Amino acid sequence: MRSPVLPLTWHLARSSGRRGLQSLLLAAAVAATGTFVMLVVLAACLGSGTRADRTAWRTPEPARQATAVQAVTTTYVRHEPVTVVSLARLPGRPPTGAPPGLARFPRPGEVYVSPALAKLLRELPADRLADRFPRTGSYGTVGAAGLASPDEPVAVVGRAPDAPEVSAAAAGDQNWFDEGQTARARIAGFTGTKASMFTATDQGMALLGVVLLAMPVVVLSAAAGRLGAARREQRLAALRLAGATPRQIIAMTAAEAAAVGAAGALAGALAYTALLPALARIPFGVGSWYTGDLWVGPGWVAAAVAAVAVLITVSAVSMLRQVATAPLGVAQQAHPRRTRLIRLALFVAVLLYILTSSGGDGGVTPRQALSLLLLFYGAFWLFGPWVVDRLGRLVGRFARRPATLLAGRRLSDDPRGAWRTVSGLVLAGFAAGFFSVSLLGTDGSAHRDTLAVLTPDGGRAAAEARTLLKESGVAATVTVGREDDYDSLLAGSKGLIVRVSGGDRALDTAATALTGLGPARAPYGQDYAGASDRVVTDRLADVSTGTLALSFLVATASAGLTAAANVLDRRRVYGLLRLAGTPLKVLDRARTRETVIPLVVLAGGTTAMGVYGSYRLNEMAGATVDTAGATRLAVCVVLGALAMVAAITASRPLLRRVTADPAQRAD
Repeated sequence: MRSPVLPLTWHLARSSGRRGLQSLLLAAAVAATGTFVMLVVLAACLGSGTRADRTAWRTPEPARQATAVQAVTTTYVRHEPVTVVSLARLPGRPPTGAPPGLARFPRPGEVYVSPALAKLLRELPADRLADRFPRTGSYGTVGAAGLASPDEPVAVVGRAPDAPEVSAAAAGDQNWFDEGQTARARIAGFTGTKASMFTATDQGMALLGVVLLAMPVVVLSAAAGRLGAARREQRLAALRLAGATPRQIIAMTAAEAAAVGAAGALAGALAYTALLPALARIPFGVGSWYTGDLWVGPGWVAAAVAAVAVLITVSAVSMLRQVATAPLGVAQQAHPRRTRLIRLALFVAVLLYILTSSGGDGGVTPRQALSLLLLFYGAFWLFGPWVVDRLGRLVGRFARRPATLLAGRRLSDDPRGAWRTVSGLVLAGFAAGFFSVSLLGTDGSAHRDTLAVLTPDGGRAAAEARTLLKESGVAATVTVGREDDYDSLLAGSKGLIVRVSGGDRALDTAATALTGLGPARAPYGQDYAGASDRVVTDRLADVSTGTLALSFLVATASAGLTAAANVLDRRRVYGLLRLAGTPLKVLDRARTRETVIPLVVLAGGTTAMGVYGSYRLNEMAGATVDTAGATRLAVCVVLGALAMVAAITASRPLLRRVTADPAQRAD
């Protein structure tokens, strides 16, 4: 005999009316939002690894049977890094293949530049940048295969095998800040496996954003399965009383939720695909993206769609325990949705475990930190409804206004539903608190407007440097560095210290004028010396901005869609209250306070925990906390609150419609 589950599910969905269709559309919209955000953060994580791999060729890999010499250095203009790769063939050796992005191995004197560097060369005077490279009639172009980003400035210069730029002095005795910016080796090809310093940490930072966004996205997707739960429970309880088996009830719910979830997830995947060119323009790390780097592939798209559909289905089915065991109580709404004290006990236990696990002198590894973060999110997800339940009881006991009393009663009657409305912003509050003060502070003011030139002959080089600077019109003082001065930019090496007056323009001009003064190494300043710290802080700033933006997008979507679905679910209650004489304004105020009260308590708690986590991170790193963190945190809190209120207010017209002429409605 053919199962009646699918035909009956389809019939009930079609006959549920306009309100039922609206609930299904809201659930699909939630699924689409969750899938879109999931694919975006996944694309950032995978794309960061892809473009980091494209920079590995710039790290020279020593070879026994070498055919060429490769030297890499980093120069700075307008405080931005420019990677310079010098290549020279070794005489009497087989030819070396072309580096990535070039059609052939460059001849001596040829200069290839990336599109971003070509734009800089056109914009800036020659004495600020172009004169650092060999003079040439025209520049070649470095293609996308050799670049991490369309915005990355890179130059590939062909040199003679005896040129100082590719000699052993090009690497020399390196200081700690040379690592990742200066290297030299005899190579047989471009088979390096170590990514550039400017891209090596991108994927790890993006993964941090993925973890911080994982739980809000899961919460949002799970909320989609519970949208329209009251309507569904009433309908299924009636079917259960009419003779439907628990298995049939579960199968019907699963079929409806899976269909809605899959449809919404597909819409989110299509939106991600259509918006790829726009997403590629969002800068991260070294700049914007090549569109192909953000395409995760059909496998990951299918996995994301399936994951959201399964999550929504499991969430919807998990609500059916009372329908299967006590359908009469559900039909009469006789069982309040109370929460148990075990939630508090589990949360305290998890919190104590996290505090003890992260309190050791050795700190925690990144993998352990991510695991603890996920554990915290899971514990707070269990703890949230318990807090909402207790808040509702307290508010109901001490309420002095009708709207506050109604809000308290609703919170205690359905704490899980109220938690779903605010959970997105509550969990986003942790990210806001963490990132608002987590930027590690470094002070480079001692070496501002200062350049260092490595050269063994300090006296002769100092006189030549003064001549070059005078000819360039740069006011500067030149001193010979002491070998025992490890606090200067020379860090104990032999060379010159040049203090420049005139700001950034004069600093760039001085760096250009002094290029070639040393035997091999280009002049460098504070940007070069502090690059490793700056890369970390810049990436953390990028991840914080992106995570906060997506967190508030998820939270706002979750709050707005859940609030609208709650209006549809409670239309019978709202209608009865209107028949009893309750003004619409009181109902709307109660609905707003039902969200604001738990939001203030719970979001404030998670924000404080985020600030504490950020403080521990800075403490382990031995760095200072960003002084602008308080301002950033205040802005995040204000924006989040305004977005939440706007999302709830958007469903006010729906409340007005569902309560219009309640006496004429059958329910």
